Amino acid sequence: MTFSKIACVADDSPKAQAALKELRKHYDIVELTKRRMSAQVIVVLGGDGFMLSALHEHMKIKLPFYGINCGTVGFLMNEFAIADLPDRIARARASTIYPLHMYARRTTGKVSHALAFNEVSLFRQSRQAAKIRVSIDHVVRLKELICDGILVAPPAGSTAYNFSAGGPIIPLGANVMALTPLVPFRPRRWRGALLSHHSSINFTILEPKKRPVNAVADFTEIEDVAEVVIAEQRKSGVTLLFDPEHNLEERIIKEQFTY
Repeated sequence: MTFSKIACVADDSPKAQAALKELRKHYDIVELTKRRMSAQVIVVLGGDGFMLSALHEHMKIKLPFYGINCGTVGFLMNEFAIADLPDRIARARASTIYPLHMYARRTTGKVSHALAFNEVSLFRQSRQAAKIRVSIDHVVRLKELICDGILVAPPAGSTAYNFSAGGPIIPLGANVMALTPLVPFRPRRWRGALLSHHSSINFTILEPKKRPVNAVADFTEIEDVAEVVIAEQRKSGVTLLFDPEHNLEERIIKEQFTY
């Protein structure tokens, strides 16, 4: 397939803005806000954080995303290069990632919803450790987890905060999610679990007034939650394009052998 209609979004960094200026000189760049239906692909100039922001903002358009790294780590991005961009996009390999859906009910009764491609995390908000009951598919698995917090990560997000917190790196095709505690105190030896991507995970906050907890889904933070339910949302998958030599699945495998 030839990609002749390229839409482009860029973060505010000097490198990304310079790259955007250069792209406009050489290619037919379509403005998403004006002619989004004529675009074939969205090129994202920035780092991983900006890619996540672009996914959230433009996922409903149902176009593939091709990232060019203008940041630091660039795990979700391709190497920085401007030349032969349409050919690179045409040769790229597609990886579909699915977000987690978070339902959060606050202590006031207010309900919020959010999506997360990296992870959904719960954090204690006071000097008191959080007390959380963990249920999987309506079965209580931990009556009381005393901790700083807990997170759920899909495969594409498993190399980020989840891995730093001691959770496992998950291959894209594994169809599992990581459930990883943050500084668990009791049960002291519990280090988390791997769950089917079909699972529904329910966190009930015990003593929420005394031990307040916030929930975070990528860029959305909900304060003083009483209950959080997390499940994969298959209908909201997005397609990321990667150069063949740096495809996402290979990157996830390589992360398990770095030290």
